[in-house]
Amino acid sequence: MKKFHIVTLGCSKNIVDSEFISNKLKTKNLMYTDNMYDAEVVIINSCTFIEDAKEESIDTIFDVVNLKKQGYVKYIILTGCLSQRYEKELENEIPEIDLFLGTTSFKDIDKHIFSLTKSHVTSPYIDKAIDEKRDYIETGHYGYMKISEGCDNNCTYCIIPKIKGNYRSRTMESLVEEAKDMAKNGVKELILIAQDTSLYGTDIYGEKKLHVLLEKLSKIEGLEWIRIHYMYPEGIYDELIKEIKNNEKVLNYFDIPLQHISNKVLKRMNRKTDKKSIEGLIKKIRKEIKNPVIRTTFIVGFPGETEEDFLQLKNFVETFKLERVGVFPYSREENTPAYNLDGQLDKEVKNKRKDIILEIQKSNSIEFCGSLEGSKFKVIIDEVVDEETYIGRTYMDSPEIDGVVYVSSKKDLEVGNFYDVIITDSMEYDLIGVVENEYSE
Repeated sequence: MKKFHIVTLGCSKNIVDSEFISNKLKTKNLMYTDNMYDAEVVIINSCTFIEDAKEESIDTIFDVVNLKKQGYVKYIILTGCLSQRYEKELENEIPEIDLFLGTTSFKDIDKHIFSLTKSHVTSPYIDKAIDEKRDYIETGHYGYMKISEGCDNNCTYCIIPKIKGNYRSRTMESLVEEAKDMAKNGVKELILIAQDTSLYGTDIYGEKKLHVLLEKLSKIEGLEWIRIHYMYPEGIYDELIKEIKNNEKVLNYFDIPLQHISNKVLKRMNRKTDKKSIEGLIKKIRKEIKNPVIRTTFIVGFPGETEEDFLQLKNFVETFKLERVGVFPYSREENTPAYNLDGQLDKEVKNKRKDIILEIQKSNSIEFCGSLEGSKFKVIIDEVVDEETYIGRTYMDSPEIDGVVYVSSKKDLEVGNFYDVIITDSMEYDLIGVVENEYSE
């Protein structure tokens, strides 16, 4: 019996794929181990979305190669986006890799492991989203569920459509069954992910069906929170807003990747929206939904971004004061349309603009967090710090990307359980609180 270990890099979508892989191998009598030194086969599920992700994947490969040279690992398998995108280059540069699998070719990974001949299995993508059982090796009281594969948006800075293929929704029935299985395995917070969740259902049902999916998922016993990631602004529709508003399990958390606000930059990015529509959407959400939290990301230094374009973005961040904001300097990725655009900016300019937006957002966040002092929130506990200190999250915070709440309690709190917490203090991005029945002014 071969023992295998999986290293998962990149986004939460890769976590889901790794759990599909693990289950597939376990059904073929291979044994998972969380100790890489004990594994005969190491599978690296890689990422290549931006330059930093590429570098992390390459560094990890060389770490495992060193283990192979020392005799700890016998076979190395590379799967995911890096393998899909750079298979030929990697085979020449890192011959220690025994098998290259593309982003969806891992469906037959067991067969390839049993042969383990140096080969490539990197077909662009399969015709439909993968519907298989998962082994919850990385899932605990919260878990990610991928509702579709691929992307049709074709943003000029993004390589994903070439790596992942066209948008392919999973069937509603398969998603409900998977969510039930996740709940049975202890998941209380279900996080829906895709390249664009707002488009769910358009390819197989002929219309947007995310609101219907949410309604069905909310009926599953054991699930208490449902969080949605990656809703493109142009895809958010009235029925979806209404479902979020009326469904107690669906969190008032809007993860909307805006990327910019200048119409000129948005057009060069091939985004299907504009400044007026974005501002109107934010106002609508804040009018319709009670205490919504809007998370977004911006790309600064996109080719051709002028000082005037950047000033528009700066003013937008100052004016609309979105609760959660991430900023990335533009990463020039080969084989994307933006790679050959004129007006490429220096790294120093991009980083300076990133720092300016982050500084504004820090001020916004300090103000927002301070306004929450004295409020009560339902908090899910993620981690034990010491006998009287715990780390948890409110509905406003997605795991690992947003803030946390440092919770004090003289009683033992259980990881994965919910508690009512009074916020007593705040920091730049995080909150400090006490369990309600232990709070005293």
